[in-house]
Amino acid sequence: MADHNRPDTTTDEPTRTNFIREIIDEDNRSGRFGQKVHTRFPPEPNGYLHIGHAKAIYIDFSMAELYGGQYNLRFDDTNPAKEEQEYIDGIMNDIHWLGYDWEDRLFFASDYFEQLYQWAVQLIKAGKAYVDDLSADEIREYRGTLTAPGKDSPHRNRSTEENLDLFERMKKGEFEEGACVLRAKIDMASPNINLRDPVMYRILNAEHPRTGNTWHIYPMYDWAHGQSDSIEGVTHSMCSLEYEDHRPLYDWFLDQLGIFHPRQIEFARLRLTYTVLSKRRLIRLVTERHVAGWDDPRMPTLSGMRRRGYPSAAIRAFIDMSGIAKSNSTADIAMLEYCVRQELNKTAPRVMGVIDPLKVVITNYPEGQTEEFDAVNNPEDPDAGTRKVPFSRVLYIEQADFMEDPPKKFYRLSPGREVRLRYAYFIKCEEVIKDAAGNVVELRCTYDPATRGGDSPDGRKVKATLHWVSAAHALSAEVRQYDRLFTVTEPDNVEDGQDFLVNLNTDSLEVRANCYVEPSLAKAEAGNRYQFERLGYFCVDPDTTGDKLVFNRTVTLRDDWAKIQQKTN
Repeated sequence: MADHNRPDTTTDEPTRTNFIREIIDEDNRSGRFGQKVHTRFPPEPNGYLHIGHAKAIYIDFSMAELYGGQYNLRFDDTNPAKEEQEYIDGIMNDIHWLGYDWEDRLFFASDYFEQLYQWAVQLIKAGKAYVDDLSADEIREYRGTLTAPGKDSPHRNRSTEENLDLFERMKKGEFEEGACVLRAKIDMASPNINLRDPVMYRILNAEHPRTGNTWHIYPMYDWAHGQSDSIEGVTHSMCSLEYEDHRPLYDWFLDQLGIFHPRQIEFARLRLTYTVLSKRRLIRLVTERHVAGWDDPRMPTLSGMRRRGYPSAAIRAFIDMSGIAKSNSTADIAMLEYCVRQELNKTAPRVMGVIDPLKVVITNYPEGQTEEFDAVNNPEDPDAGTRKVPFSRVLYIEQADFMEDPPKKFYRLSPGREVRLRYAYFIKCEEVIKDAAGNVVELRCTYDPATRGGDSPDGRKVKATLHWVSAAHALSAEVRQYDRLFTVTEPDNVEDGQDFLVNLNTDSLEVRANCYVEPSLAKAEAGNRYQFERLGYFCVDPDTTGDKLVFNRTVTLRDDWAKIQQKTN
C-alpha cells in the first residue's frame, strides 16, 4: 500500500473573500506597496504549535500565495530563558507538515539585535526613550488603570547623556536583572495604556541559544515586532485581535525611526469547543500528567493531531470553512471532525480489524483450508486497486455484532440468523458456547458455499454485513480509542473556586490490548492512516514495533457535524 505518512504539500487558497483580502486588494489598487504582498509567521520558540497557530499560519502563507507574494518564518527569540532548539525544530516540522515552505526566508529576531540596539540609541538621542530604575511592580503602579492616567517616573527626565551611559552599561552587563529598564517616552496620560511609556529592553543575564553571552539586554516583543517586520520588508503584518491595541505603539516606533512601515491587520483567534488553547493550560495538562505529552493525540497541538491521524489538508479545510473574521467566535469541534472524515474518506485505504474479538468456528468449512478474497482498498478511489484477504475455518468478529436474545431491530448475528461476511460468504449461527460465568466465548456457525463473494444465487437477502479477520492469519494489535479531552463545550466555564481540570473527560482514552487486524497491515508504518470498516479511521502510532502494531483512533464514522447541518437547514 502507499505511504500515507508523507507530508501533505498541497496548499489551499481561501475559498471566499474576507476582510483581509479586501484590505490587500485596496492596497494593490492604491499602489501602497507597489503591488507587493509579503507576510510572515513569527512564533516564539518556547512551546509547540496548536490548532490556533495553524489558523495564523494558514492566513499568513495562503495570503502571500494568493497574491503571488512571499512569506517568511521568523522566530521571536527575544527571551533566552524560555527558548529551546527542540521547539524551533518542532515548529518548522509542523509548518512543513501543514504544507508550507518558507524556502530560504528563515529569520530570527536575534539576527536584528544590533540594529534594534542602534535604533534604541537613536530614540534616546531624540529624547524619546529613557532608562528607568523603577521596579516592575512600581512601573505597574505608575502606569495607572484603564480609567485613571499614569504618572511620570522620577527618572523620566534624565539627560540624554545619562540615559546613553546607563543604557551602554546595561548592555555590558553591569547591572543585576531588574535593576533598570529602557522605556519609550510617549504619554503617561494616553487613553491607550500601551502608550504609557512601555518597556523596550530588560536585563536578562542568560545565555542565548544563538548569540551566546554577547547580550545582557533583550528587546521586548512590542519593540522587536514592528522593526523586524520593517527590516524584512513585510508589507502586511497579520496578528490576532489582542494586538489591535498595540498597533498605535508599533506605528509610533516606526514613525519615530522613519523606516519602512508595514501595515498591521488583526483577525480573530480560532476558538474550538471542548478544547483549551491557552499555553498555560496546555503546559499544566502536560506537566501534571493529565496527558502523555505534547504530542498526546488528545492534545490540540499540531504534533498531537498529526499523531492522532488528522491529515493536514483537513486542518486547512477546517480553517477555511470556519472563516476569517474580525470578531471572535467559537468553531464547533464537530466541524473539524467532519473535515477529517471528508479527507480520510477520499484517501484512507479500507481494511478490516476487530477491536473486541469473538471467536467464530465455521463447522462445515474444511479444516486446514484457506482461500483468499479480493477486497476493495478504497471505493472512493478506483486507482487504489484491491488486496487479498485470507479466509479460514476460524474467524474473529466483533462482540457487539452478536446478541443471543436480540431486540426487534437488531439485524446482526444471533442464533438461527444468517448474515453476510464482508467479501466472503453467508454464515448462520447454529450454537453458542459459554464459559463457566455464562459469557459467550465462541460461536459455531455454518456457511453456504454458494454465496461466495457475498451474494446468494437463489436471491435470498440478509440484513447485515459484518467485518471479520481470519484467526490463523490475523495480526495482534493494540488499539487506543481516543475521545474528546473535556466533557463540556467550554472547559474554562467553571464555578467560582473551581479549576478547568474539573471538566476533564476521565474516559478520553480506552486502550484495547487484544485486537486483531488483517495481514495486509504487516508492513504498516507510523503515520499510515486507514479506515477500519464499520469502526472508524485509525492511524499507526509511533509506538508500533516489529512485534506489536499500535493504532490510534482518529475519528469515528459517526458524523455529528452533518447531523447538525441537516437540523439547521
